[in-house]
Amino acid sequence: MAALFVSRPWSICGKLGTGSMKIPFTKMHGAGNDFIMVDDRALMFPLEDQLFIQRIASRRIGVGCDGIILLQPSKAADLRMRFINPDGGEQDMCGNGARCFARMAHDLGAAPSAMSIETGAGIVRAQVLEGLVRLDLTELTDLELDLPVGLECPVDFVNTGVPHAVAWVDDVQAVDLPRFGKLLRRHERFAPKGSNANFAKVEADGTLSVRTYERGVEAETLACGTGAAATALLAAERGWVKLPVAVHCAGGFDLVIDSVQGTPSLTGGAATVFEGEIEYGNRI
Repeated sequence: MAALFVSRPWSICGKLGTGSMKIPFTKMHGAGNDFIMVDDRALMFPLEDQLFIQRIASRRIGVGCDGIILLQPSKAADLRMRFINPDGGEQDMCGNGARCFARMAHDLGAAPSAMSIETGAGIVRAQVLEGLVRLDLTELTDLELDLPVGLECPVDFVNTGVPHAVAWVDDVQAVDLPRFGKLLRRHERFAPKGSNANFAKVEADGTLSVRTYERGVEAETLACGTGAAATALLAAERGWVKLPVAVHCAGGFDLVIDSVQGTPSLTGGAATVFEGEIEYGNRI
């Protein structure tokens, strides 16, 4: 499928004296986290047009996604990843997105199987394996346990490239995520930008279950790579689990979190769903 994507370059065509641009894309998902992937090495994507971004990210009137990811050239790494939230705002990092990015870049022949990726959170490294992609995350920052945020359960915090609060609950499925996810995501403790909100449980077999309310998406997603990493690393910090550990995500997929010589890693699948074109311009 990657070859089809490569063979359809961007095209500019005139219509009634105005211009339109067809943007090829690939829809991918990593553990249920879905993305519109665009090969933007020519730097032609209309990044400044937030209304256009919101429209194509909409699940009712557009393609639908948890984020739009641009593959761009980099002077500091093999490639640069730009991640745009469905609301049109840019985010520094997305773990599952970066794993999909690595799979697509390798399939395009744009990067080797072991690659470096420039992100807003710094340079990360990925390894494309048979059926899986492993991503080495940036160094953890701002780790803090037992935050006083007004919930009856323990709440911890860590930045795994983006900020994550993790609330430890007895039953993740029983959580009213639209309500409590929004409250935790927008708590004054995390002002002004807010935090992603995770609700997690340590299972009897030593694995973890988590549901995530994502900042920028402003809703629950089927998975969050940096959130799964935050959950596992905080559980390990508390002495509740041993790494590597499997994290069960809301969409039914597992992600494996490990730490080697202090570098956290995230491993899971990254799959192509379909390919298509988005027309930009000549819109009423």
